[in-house]
Amino acid sequence: MAKAKKKEKSIEESLWDSANKLRGSVESAEYKHIVLGLIFLKYAGDTFEERKAELLAEGKEKYLDMKDFYTMKNVFYLPETSRWSYIMQQAKQDDIALKIDTALNQIEKNNPNLKGALPDNYFSRLGLEKSKLSALLDTINEIDTIKDKEQDIVGKVYEYFLSKFALKEGKGKGEFYTPKSIVKLLAALIEPYQGKIYDPCFGSCGMFVQSIKFIEAHNGNKKELSIYGQELTNTTYKLGKMNLAIRGISADLGEFAADTFHRDQHPDLKADYIMANPPFNQKIWRADTELVDDARWKGYDVPPKSNANYAWILNMVSKLSVNGIAGFILANGALSAGGDEYKIRKKLIDNNLVEAILIVPQNMFYTTGISVTVWLINRNKTQQLKKIGDITRNYRQRNEEILFMDLRQIGEPFEKKFIQFSDEHIDQIAGTYHEWQQTDNQYENKPEYCHSVTKEEIIKKDYSLVPSKYIKFINRDEGVDFETKMKSLQTEISDLMKKEQQSKTALMDVFKDLGYEIDL
Repeated sequence: MAKAKKKEKSIEESLWDSANKLRGSVESAEYKHIVLGLIFLKYAGDTFEERKAELLAEGKEKYLDMKDFYTMKNVFYLPETSRWSYIMQQAKQDDIALKIDTALNQIEKNNPNLKGALPDNYFSRLGLEKSKLSALLDTINEIDTIKDKEQDIVGKVYEYFLSKFALKEGKGKGEFYTPKSIVKLLAALIEPYQGKIYDPCFGSCGMFVQSIKFIEAHNGNKKELSIYGQELTNTTYKLGKMNLAIRGISADLGEFAADTFHRDQHPDLKADYIMANPPFNQKIWRADTELVDDARWKGYDVPPKSNANYAWILNMVSKLSVNGIAGFILANGALSAGGDEYKIRKKLIDNNLVEAILIVPQNMFYTTGISVTVWLINRNKTQQLKKIGDITRNYRQRNEEILFMDLRQIGEPFEKKFIQFSDEHIDQIAGTYHEWQQTDNQYENKPEYCHSVTKEEIIKKDYSLVPSKYIKFINRDEGVDFETKMKSLQTEISDLMKKEQQSKTALMDVFKDLGYEIDL
């Protein structure tokens, strides 16, 4: 019998195994910056040496140490003690951590577009074990980051590590990362091709990376997309800037990490595309008297301080150009919330801005197990033509309708307990949406999957955007109104708890009559 061959580990898996040896002595939040900082250092070293070899081949020895001859080719200029070759020569020395910190600091000083992107004194401050750090350097040294430019090896490694860190850190700490299949779906839906794109909470910049990949897949020019973003957390801000830097993607991410609501770094921006995954149900995002007159809510009610969901929506709406489209993710509560959120949602619908609502499966996100919703907001639902690569889409008017899609039965297992969309799933979902946009096409409502709804129908449902109110279900509780059912269950549970309390009280009275005191 033929012996089964053991599956060979990928570069990403081998590197992860090696890097994992640092765990235990280093906090996870710090650990990812160490590993990703070294991957960046190796990439910067490889691209520098490649450009240096080109200059030598062209007989330009006298320009070898002139920064402009590197930056003109989108290559970071590296002083001698910042080059990977130097780091490897010093890898077994006692002060290797300090030398790595110095190298990263020098690279940032010599390349202004990296300002605020690289780890700052992580290595010497953390007191890493020299043997473990040296072993990690040896493993990273085996990666040829420029061997296959089509494969984007360093980008794949970086993306793999980001997803692994998000998985390991879990709820409350993995917010910097939006699962890749969700990001790919957003890009396939809004089709960011040329113009300005914005993400108000960019995390690791996955939205921007996927937008560039979308352009490349459709033979476009990535220089025709201008990138703008903002991020609150300083360490996450660094992750995102580095993620773009290793791919040679230019962006305006603000001068520093800052709160999008309180220190908007793009106040006058009008974006053609917005992609975002804001924090779900963010509490106390403003004080009572803060931001009540903010221009971003003009024409709408002030978002409540108890939940930022609609503040994020209005921030994005205010930044859309006249033909702009936004795709973003929110917790399901925003679909039917009351109070000021209801008033804002009503105006958004009355203003014909809401184009589609897609509910996605549970367990797609590493930080929460709940099902969440993709919103599509379109400033101009009546636009006629849109060119994407070789395809020209003819969008006929659907400005009085909203498309609802239920994707909870779609997806495949991922990392044991998670769900993801395959490329085929993404093509199917985006295909349905684009067919619906073109009213001269063969779009059809499908039970348990999609339904196009007029504004009049939504008004009758009191401006609820819960998909199950509109999509017909055949095999799953047909005819059941989810909200009514939940209220009924709440009443039943409340009654049961009251009865339980009454039973406890009666039992305590019996023991009291017998002369005993008990505490239930």
